[in-house]
Amino acid sequence: MKILMLDLDTLRPDHLGCYGYSRNTSPFIDGIAADSMRFDNYYCSDAPCLPSRAALVTGMFGIHNGVVNHGDTTADLRVFGEGREFKNQLLTDGLFYQFRHAGMHTATVSSFAERHSAYWFNAGFHEVINCGQCGDERAEDVVPLALKWLEDNQDLDNWFLHVNLWDPHTPYRAPLEMGNPFADVPLPEWLTPEVFGEHKKHVGPHSLNELEMYWDEAPKEYPRQRGRADTLEEWKEVIDNYDCGILYMDAQIGRILSWLKEKGIYEDMAIILTSDHGENMGELGIYSEHATADAATTRIPMLIKWPGMRTGVDSGFHYSLDLLPTIAELLQLPASPLWDGRSYLGTLQDGIDTGRKYLVVSQCAHVCQRSVRFEHYIYIRTYHDGYHLFPRELLFDLEQDDHEQHNLAPERPDLCGKACRYLTDWLQDMMMSTRCDVDPLWTVLREGGPYHAKGSLPYYCRRLEETGRAEGARELRRRHPEEFPGEM
Repeated sequence: MKILMLDLDTLRPDHLGCYGYSRNTSPFIDGIAADSMRFDNYYCSDAPCLPSRAALVTGMFGIHNGVVNHGDTTADLRVFGEGREFKNQLLTDGLFYQFRHAGMHTATVSSFAERHSAYWFNAGFHEVINCGQCGDERAEDVVPLALKWLEDNQDLDNWFLHVNLWDPHTPYRAPLEMGNPFADVPLPEWLTPEVFGEHKKHVGPHSLNELEMYWDEAPKEYPRQRGRADTLEEWKEVIDNYDCGILYMDAQIGRILSWLKEKGIYEDMAIILTSDHGENMGELGIYSEHATADAATTRIPMLIKWPGMRTGVDSGFHYSLDLLPTIAELLQLPASPLWDGRSYLGTLQDGIDTGRKYLVVSQCAHVCQRSVRFEHYIYIRTYHDGYHLFPRELLFDLEQDDHEQHNLAPERPDLCGKACRYLTDWLQDMMMSTRCDVDPLWTVLREGGPYHAKGSLPYYCRRLEETGRAEGARELRRRHPEEFPGEM
């Protein structure tokens, strides 16, 4: 069997045509979707990049595998400890090893392991092809390497190729030569001048005033990446450039699809297309970042084209870590007791609803949040606000307010209580596992907070004071006195 996995960084499903986006960003991806099962409520369990892929590879929540942050103790997999065999079972039971266990020749074209010093990501691959730019590459750097591998291995009967593309990730890097195909296309309807005015008041990194996290200096080597947006035209440019990254990447994917079809391989092969996380593009007042545990960051696309399996749309709740047991079952391999994921083969094979009642998703690299996705709501509980001044509880009705602009928590304590019950039950189940002796979220807090928030608050408060947002600076100082030891 021949299997291609397209691992597309920072890709929001609702910015793809096959998920209903009004802009023409993804004609080639949409073509794959027409031949696939499309999963509409698919979420990474742990965001952003490093925690998400750790959960994907191990089939375990971050609370179990230990990776929830981008630095410090919680950026590395837990030591397996007593019972570790000659090879680490976390890796030999991992996602990419499944294809190898099934007798396939496995290869990856990806710089992810080097970007995050996460060399466990390469476990299970016979070949690792790294263009050496640590995630700063464009698709035109990656796709030729993938095409060469396909040319060299086209006569193999059984192979698995993983291709990792980064183009929707900041800094936006689509070639200027493509211009702006969306220049005359209006913004999505929810992005009104009134919303712009409210978002200009936002306190917190990656606001319209500080698109470069805590500052507004645009990187000169990436002319599509704005440092700030002061006008409606500049605001639109931020959205347009994200969409340009998707469209550019999609065209490069088209080169791979054209080769597969030309060689007569496409029809009988499997394709898995997904992402590590989404992107805030105005949700919670944040832009161009995957900084929270909200739906915009944690909801991801999943398309599975598999010979003999169903096509169509599934609306059940699934985690990205559910892919591992699903693949194992598809390949008729035994399940591992280490996995937290649940197979959804029944959905692919027979259209059975295999979705979960609710999901718990986490973020500890920019903020510390845990959220519960249930019914048509998302409940977000904040333990460290990442300097955004979030309240402890947020609740959004994603059917009525899918861009998270109206917090229902003060008026719906009943729904908050229901979500808290789900969160408490999940946490108890996680902590009672023999694989878990400490909740890494609290380790992050004890070690000084999320990696991308540590050490930046004094500078950011000065910037707020200098840009007419002194009240926000005062509140941040009140909430985070530990960041100002000289003033205590």
